[in-house]
Amino acid sequence: MKDGRQQQDGETFRDFLDRLRAAGELVDLTQPVDIRHIATLVDQSDKALMFHDVIGYDMPVVSGIIRSQKRAIMSMGCATYPEIEAKLKAAIDAPVSPERVETSSTLEVIQTGDDVDLYALPIPMSSVHDGGPMITAGIVISRDPEYGMNSGIYRFMVKERNLTGIDIVTPNNMRLFAQRAYEAGRPLPISISIGNHPYEIMGSGFRAPLGMDEMAIAGGIRGMPVALGAGQTIDVPHIADSEIVLEAEILPTGWVHPEGRFGEFTRLMGGLHWNPLVRVKSVLRRKDAVYYALHMPWENTWLAAPTRYTAIRQALKTAGINVKDINVTLGGCAFWHVVISIRKQAGEGKNALLAALSVMDIKHVVVVDEDIDVFDATDVEWAIATRVQGDRDVIVIPGARGKPLDPSLAPTPVGVVPTTAKVGIDATIGEGIPKERFERIAYAYADTAKIDDYVSGKADPEGVAAAADAEIADLADRIADMIGAEPVYYQAIAEAFSDYAFPVVARALGHLHATERLWQDPRGRMCLRDSDFAAKPPTAR
Repeated sequence: MKDGRQQQDGETFRDFLDRLRAAGELVDLTQPVDIRHIATLVDQSDKALMFHDVIGYDMPVVSGIIRSQKRAIMSMGCATYPEIEAKLKAAIDAPVSPERVETSSTLEVIQTGDDVDLYALPIPMSSVHDGGPMITAGIVISRDPEYGMNSGIYRFMVKERNLTGIDIVTPNNMRLFAQRAYEAGRPLPISISIGNHPYEIMGSGFRAPLGMDEMAIAGGIRGMPVALGAGQTIDVPHIADSEIVLEAEILPTGWVHPEGRFGEFTRLMGGLHWNPLVRVKSVLRRKDAVYYALHMPWENTWLAAPTRYTAIRQALKTAGINVKDINVTLGGCAFWHVVISIRKQAGEGKNALLAALSVMDIKHVVVVDEDIDVFDATDVEWAIATRVQGDRDVIVIPGARGKPLDPSLAPTPVGVVPTTAKVGIDATIGEGIPKERFERIAYAYADTAKIDDYVSGKADPEGVAAAADAEIADLADRIADMIGAEPVYYQAIAEAFSDYAFPVVARALGHLHATERLWQDPRGRMCLRDSDFAAKPPTAR
């Protein structure tokens, strides 16, 4: 089998499942399993799971296929996680428009009218407080008369055999299309493709500007066009060769029907939302279709974060910031928190904050210097603790666009988009602060003295262990010659005269101090008291 970097660009959803299976990343369960147990079993597993015998259904269920970083990397044909961002960026720069096809395996079974029965699909429950079975992996394609095509991933709560809700409370292009249709008093046709390769999941998960087709981004990721099939009961295409497609309309009811609750990407139970209704007009599927249940929250996270990386990096580039690294943190749910290290020039800490806070729903940004590891939470906290003055380095921007799923926001009336406060912390070294204040501890001889060698019995040479007063004075003169030419740290002196045991060197330096010859320069290095290198006490300035 080919590894994650060798699969063909035309890899299908089923090809990817086979590749996971061959790599030991997908476990097949062939015994009968109650659908009510699926979500918790996936949560407990470190592998993707395929349930071949779901009690009461004639269709298998697969879940967890991109629920780990390793499987997300495999899905994109990459060797490392950062390569995913690079692949997405290349796709955004060089999108490949989809192509229309006349037929596909998705059309093997077509059910319309009274034959539409969502209850026949093995749609699992997930969390304890869910409002009902949720379609979680539906890639939705819609069209607006003015703005063209849009693709995104939205969830649908099953209400009746041919009726669902759709969660579009967050301001985005899909909500805009639905709002425009509602105001015009007409339904909005949509296709809901289920069981697609992660290429299409990532492409549709990128929030592209109005007028840019996310399926073209998915094509850019693939390096070839995404095949779209013609609608059978609506004038909107779907992703050809999906496992299942629902052709539907968002009804012009407005945001007045209860929808949810649901376990969200926040790792919290979302609240009850008010949303439109969706009428399903037809079900298109393969004869042997596999139902894909995207498992929240982690199966949403690993491919969502790179979409943020790409947008943030572009904003920083536009602002002229020299970026070293970016971490869209998992603690911030891969949506809200970002740590950025930069190669800073004066004032750029603040500029970087403003640029990053403008991106999507990013809520909190910390900017650090290039010596800080953005993936080490302790290192970042240390930078905040040692480099930040609150009145100078913390900025708060009130009234910015918020995300309704943010549990820290106060409830807002139906139809009102909430706003949030965005916070930036400039944890770079401030202008005018001496850089030597931030020299990290570096232990002497760390490159040569290794604990494993000593545990194995290594012994150091003892050197001259004692010396008479005259010898101490002579050694002191030799040290004076050394530090008279150039200031050096104490350790360098000890190393230069390592043929003496350390107590002898210490006594020689003590002799220089006692004879009032030894001093230090402003950086703490040893020098002669009467030299030009010597630091001056405050009273002498």
